[in-house]
Amino acid sequence: MADVITAPAQPRVPVRSRTGEALGEFPVRRIYCVGRNFADHAREMGAAAPASKAERGTPVFFMKPADAVVTGGEAPYPPGTADLHHEVELVVALGHDAPAGVLAPEDAMALVYAYGVGLDLTRRDLQAAAKAKGLPWDIAKGFDASAPISALLPAADVGDLASRTLSLEVNGTQRQSSGLDMLIWDVADILHELSKLYALRAGDLVFMGTPAGVAALQPGDDCVGRLDDLIALRCRIV
Repeated sequence: MADVITAPAQPRVPVRSRTGEALGEFPVRRIYCVGRNFADHAREMGAAAPASKAERGTPVFFMKPADAVVTGGEAPYPPGTADLHHEVELVVALGHDAPAGVLAPEDAMALVYAYGVGLDLTRRDLQAAAKAKGLPWDIAKGFDASAPISALLPAADVGDLASRTLSLEVNGTQRQSSGLDMLIWDVADILHELSKLYALRAGDLVFMGTPAGVAALQPGDDCVGRLDDLIALRCRIV
């Protein structure tokens, strides 16, 4: 039977080689996000940070809608907030379906197709109000255009993540920077934990969490997120 409405276009993220050659587009299925995955950010948000790997507990997960992706270089300042914050993050793009059952950490990296740099834009005032009442904070995270993202770079061109540095400049001033060796849960850990809760599929994106230095954005601000000199996200708040 015919569709009763026009089917919306599937969100897509461009894929480029290290030299900038266009390699195609990555259709987005779901966006998973990790909270409190850098100890310094956990502390700046008033949460306890684990002192060792054995004390990590369970990761904090939330989701954004696939159509929150922004690839055009501009993101609108959202309604309903007076305190929009930036959170720069490594983004993991899955190119294969996970097998049935819980994914073993040693098998997890075989699912990874590419990496990017993203901004987990957050309506911080709405999040704080929800937290104070013990309520979910979906409206603080999963709004329209809340997931600006760079072009994706194949994983083979990125190499060892632990040696890479994630950073963000706003209007030319550095606000966030951390080595990825400071992740509380690395990519394999996170995919393992997600597989306990969801069926991971090709097309999924995982925003891996942000380091300390989150702060407010205003209309007109220019953001540049980087993974060393490999990947750059340029986004203007309009």
